Amino acid sequence: MGAAGLAVPEEYGGAGCGPLEVHVVMEELGRALAPVSFLGSAVLTTQALLACGDGALLPALAEGAAVGALAWAEEGSWEPDAVRAAARRAPGGGWRLTGVKDHVLDGADADLLVVAARTDAGIALFDVPVDGPGVHRERRVPMDATRPQARVTLDGVPGRLLGAAGDGGRVLARVRDLASVALAAEQVGAAERCLELTVAHARERVRFGRPIGSFQAVKHRLADAYVQVEAARSIALGAAYAAAEGAADLPRFAAAAKSACSEAFSAVAGEMIQLHGGTGITWEHDAHRYFKRAHGSAQLLGAPAEHRRRLATELSLTTRQII
Repeated sequence: MGAAGLAVPEEYGGAGCGPLEVHVVMEELGRALAPVSFLGSAVLTTQALLACGDGALLPALAEGAAVGALAWAEEGSWEPDAVRAAARRAPGGGWRLTGVKDHVLDGADADLLVVAARTDAGIALFDVPVDGPGVHRERRVPMDATRPQARVTLDGVPGRLLGAAGDGGRVLARVRDLASVALAAEQVGAAERCLELTVAHARERVRFGRPIGSFQAVKHRLADAYVQVEAARSIALGAAYAAAEGAADLPRFAAAAKSACSEAFSAVAGEMIQLHGGTGITWEHDAHRYFKRAHGSAQLLGAPAEHRRRLATELSLTTRQII
């Protein structure tokens, strides 16, 4: 379908589309809980390379011939300033990287590995051989089994600098905003599917001689879930349009969308389990898969509370500028 190269410019073999098209794909992937590497490769890795201005690896990603992984988070933190992996100049030229990266999406199976590390000039991104000497990729067992993660340990690994040394903080901030917008779309799609399945169950499940959906208490809970889904959809779309337009206040939109959509998805997935009754806690039903995806994606790229703090900081800065 060409989805892997959706956001890649045409000169690198991609479709040349933007955040709105990515939004549509991510929403549908969320509905299906598709266990594909789109977020890790086509969003995180691709946007990191685009922000660095290095297109050498983009054709392989656009074609779908390679899966990329962005090794960024350390000790559970996605803040750019939290990067502690070190990159040092090698005696014979080039760079050597040392450090440990957690929550690397598709990190155990990726064909391309982009690593964030700290140089004397600041944070930078590097292209690292996935099977090079000193690279150890350990498959982890996350709560959400549909989204593979890995821990990547680097011990003096050679790396090729992407972009400029010291520019990595700006790159990661940009990637976090765009990835948060894309992830919010996925959360909306998944939350909507949870609601659809729950409404269908409430119409079919009969207790005390009538469908459980006819009871007012159940109607209230379904109505509340519907409001949460639609509110999340509005804020996710707003963030996608801000990203597509290159809005200066994209960080605010992205933080608000990631926080609100994470909490909406978690709430609706929880209601899905509750209103399905005993069926909702069985291994055979998909309810537990959506519930795990909800809580896993809520922590990805930072928990909702972290994004609310980021939003408060952005609003404070804007207020000071106005005053």
